[in-house]
Amino acid sequence: MKTPQGLQALIDDGVIDEVLRPLKSGKEAAVYVVRSGGEVRCAKVYKDMAQRSFQQRVQYQEGRKVRGSRQARAIGKASKYGRKQQEAAWKNTEVEALYQLRAAGVRVPEPHGYFHGVLVMELVADAEGFSAPRLGEVELDAQQARQYHQVLVRQVKLMLCCGLIHGDLSAYNVLVGSDGPVVIDFPQVVSAAGNNAARTMLLRDVNNLTANLGRWAPELLDTWYGEEMWALFQAGDLQPDTELTGEFTPDESAVDLDSVRQAINDAREEALIRQQGREAAAEDDA
Repeated sequence: MKTPQGLQALIDDGVIDEVLRPLKSGKEAAVYVVRSGGEVRCAKVYKDMAQRSFQQRVQYQEGRKVRGSRQARAIGKASKYGRKQQEAAWKNTEVEALYQLRAAGVRVPEPHGYFHGVLVMELVADAEGFSAPRLGEVELDAQQARQYHQVLVRQVKLMLCCGLIHGDLSAYNVLVGSDGPVVIDFPQVVSAAGNNAARTMLLRDVNNLTANLGRWAPELLDTWYGEEMWALFQAGDLQPDTELTGEFTPDESAVDLDSVRQAINDAREEALIRQQGREAAAEDDA
């Protein structure tokens, strides 16, 4: 295929040998399958964002540290230089998060370097060697759903132990690799201690996963892992080896449970409809 403009510099520098095919394209970036040193990897080419997109990122950027006082002042003034620095910081955040999380044992793609604004990293593959599907695209049985949920809750816990929250986690930011789920897409990663919306984002992340997997294993919809781990984190008691139970007694006077658990409630209704459909099908077969 014709080499995308964003990858030509990497070919010129010998970082990658050739571009094999496009993998996916979104608002933030385009991802390509590439060959590098005899290995098949992927290259994430970040797109330049319009000014309006920066406004949508404000809630994620709160609490992030910026290198250098000049950069911090420029970003604060929203000057042309400041917007350029903010764009660079947004891209660098994912790279730094991947290295940190990978070192902490989180199931994320292995990064292989950041060159000319392009992140080169492991291509997550399925059992047949093809690029892995997203969690939201696969059919599961109850046992698989429970297993994946356990694995993913652990990843969220390990991230939180690193002081980070994905911030946009869902079944479409998880790939089902040959050895299980792998979490992807971290440019919006949130500082757990420095962002006022950290708790809300953590609960949303966990609830999104629970809502999806609860379609296959409805008992997951009655778990409270997000609330449990946040309470432990706030108390300074959350550790990588902390055993979570999924049980939590919320303070209903302090928490807007309707909004926090909306995804869970919707999923519970969907799971009930699915269960009724299975029962009806079983009756027809009988």
